[in-house]
Amino acid sequence: MDTFGLKQEQKKLAYKIIFRDSFDKIKTIGGIICVSAGKGILATVVVLNVKTLELQEKQSFLLENSLPQIPGFEGFREVPAMIEAVNLLEVEPDVLLVSGDGIIHPRGLGIASHLGLSLNIPTIGVSEKLTCGIVEEGKVLIQGDLKGFEFRTKEHANPIYVSPGHLISLGSSLDLVKKVVKYPHKMPEPLHIAYRVGKKKVKEIKEPQARVELATS
Repeated sequence: MDTFGLKQEQKKLAYKIIFRDSFDKIKTIGGIICVSAGKGILATVVVLNVKTLELQEKQSFLLENSLPQIPGFEGFREVPAMIEAVNLLEVEPDVLLVSGDGIIHPRGLGIASHLGLSLNIPTIGVSEKLTCGIVEEGKVLIQGDLKGFEFRTKEHANPIYVSPGHLISLGSSLDLVKKVVKYPHKMPEPLHIAYRVGKKKVKEIKEPQARVELATS
C-alpha cells in the first residue's frame, strides 16, 4: 500500500479539524469500536442516555474485505465500516466516543478525527496506548503542544488517553469522558458496552461458519 499518499491525505484532512464545541446540550452519547471478524472487521456502535448511561440502541456492520492493518493508518481501514454502522442508527448520538486516537497522532489525524470529519459529528478519541507524544502532569504533548490527556479511570489500572477528534474542545473531551466512566470498568461506559456487544456479535458470526466447515469436512 502507498503510505506516502495516505500520509498526504491525513495531513490535508487534519487542517479541517475543528477544536470547539458544536453542541449546547448533550442528551445521547455513543461509543464505537472495530474488531477483527474472520477476514474482515466488525464495527459496533451503541448509543446511551448520557445521564443514566442506559443503552438506547446498538448496531453492527461487517466489512468483509477490509484493507490491511497498518499502524498510523487505521482510519482508512476501519472508518468505512464505522460509517456504515452509524448510518444504521435511528437514535443519533450527540457525541461519539471512538476506540482509538483523536489528534494524538503523528499527523494529527487519528481514527476519531478521521471518523468525525467523515460524518461531520463531534468525536472523542479514547485509547489504551500512547502512540506518540510525551506525558507531563497528565497532559499529552506533541512537539510542545497540548493534544490530549492521560486519565487513570481506576486504581492500579493502566491509564487511558483522551483527545478531541472533531467538533469538540480539548477540555470538553476530558470532562465528558470523566462523566461516563462507571466503576469498576476501565473504559468509558459507551466503549465498554460497545466492546461487549461487538464481542458477542463476532461469536455469532463465527458459529455459523464453524457449522458450515463441520458439515463440509
